[in-house]
Amino acid sequence: MRRLIASGSRQGNILAIALATLVVAYLAWKVTESPSQSVQFAFNGLSVGAVYALLAMGFTLVYSTVWFFDLYYGAAAAIGAYSVFYLRSKEAIGGLYQVQNPVVNVLFAAVVAGVVAWALYEILWPRLRGRVSQRGMYGIVAAAGAAAGVYSGLVFTYTDNIHLLFGPVAGLAIGVIVALGVREALQRLTGDEGGRVAAYVSAAVGMAVAVVAAALIAGTPETKLYLSWAVSCLLAGCVGLGIYRGLYVTLRQRARSPLVMLVASMGILLAISAAITIVFESAPRPLPDAFGSRPLEIAGGNIKGFNFFTVGVSLVGFAGLLWLLQRTSFGRSVRAIGDDEDVSKVVGINTTVVIAIVFFIGAVFAAMAGILSGHDTAIQPRMGLLLLLKGWIASVVGGIGNLYGALVGGFALGMVEQFGIWDLAGEWKDVISFVVLILFLSFWPKGLLPRK
Repeated sequence: MRRLIASGSRQGNILAIALATLVVAYLAWKVTESPSQSVQFAFNGLSVGAVYALLAMGFTLVYSTVWFFDLYYGAAAAIGAYSVFYLRSKEAIGGLYQVQNPVVNVLFAAVVAGVVAWALYEILWPRLRGRVSQRGMYGIVAAAGAAAGVYSGLVFTYTDNIHLLFGPVAGLAIGVIVALGVREALQRLTGDEGGRVAAYVSAAVGMAVAVVAAALIAGTPETKLYLSWAVSCLLAGCVGLGIYRGLYVTLRQRARSPLVMLVASMGILLAISAAITIVFESAPRPLPDAFGSRPLEIAGGNIKGFNFFTVGVSLVGFAGLLWLLQRTSFGRSVRAIGDDEDVSKVVGINTTVVIAIVFFIGAVFAAMAGILSGHDTAIQPRMGLLLLLKGWIASVVGGIGNLYGALVGGFALGMVEQFGIWDLAGEWKDVISFVVLILFLSFWPKGLLPRK
């Protein structure tokens, strides 16, 4: 048996070397044949690969924590793209197809209200137990959830004033991030981790930054599109968290079967895709032009500045997720749950809350990938399934469960797709992706960077 395994491993290595040699020879021939076109394909591969890397990173986070293939992940990408279109449809096509549906607004508001109420209950109840009755706590979180629902409903109803309605929230978020950064920097400089001076200074700086940022955003209507990105990502995250808490928790407790979870998530994907088709129709729709939409000529290739931004978002997302998983207590909890969820419960980790946050973060990554992809090509209701599959292929290529592999796999898949269609029609790129998937599953199932 060991001889057969060793023989198969040697054959796989020989095949890998042969394929790598052929790929290098092909690329060398093409580069010498048309240097300018090779620059174009290389940059196209990087920009597309950045989207695949975002998808793969979010998928890796979710999969390595709960160990099942969540198909809602593809729907989250579609929700992100179509939410931007919903909020900015007037600008996308000159008002010819402006979407405003009261039922959709109420549904979104209900989802946000439920998620906020549950999150506040999980945060406040352990700290206030004994001081407030459970009925009183229900009243508090219900009121807060209702307020959040009404606010989100207003944001989705009065889309032309999103910079006025959502500007204060965006400013507050910026202020909190700045305050946390200032506090950590002061604590490291002074060596006093519990110092009051650092807390007061960081709070003052954060409040000042929040007020200035909110005022600038509210006074700049050009921020509407980019605020819609944030709203769309948050909505996709809330839907993902709501699905996990409302459905997956029950199924995981009763069924304890990855197959049941897969079928349930497939139903969610199909239902959301059908709902998108009903609301927006099946025809492809464009998103408004973002910054950097005009191509620049660099080394003979036409390159958009927005595509540089896409690559940057992917790298920043990777760095942020890596820091979150390796430098925070939350990251340690995520890794513990991925290793053994039952033991994590025994040692006191609130696995339900941690996994809910994981689903939220994963959905935000997917939504951002859908938005970036939608600004590059037209969006359509079935885009979620294709993006889901591309994210999964990128994860397989890089190594399922490895965050570094997700980044490498995404860029590798994008480059292979783009250079693979050099002498073919663009429709062949999906065929090339699935051929790559079959090759890796057959010969290198652990991917380029296997999970340790």
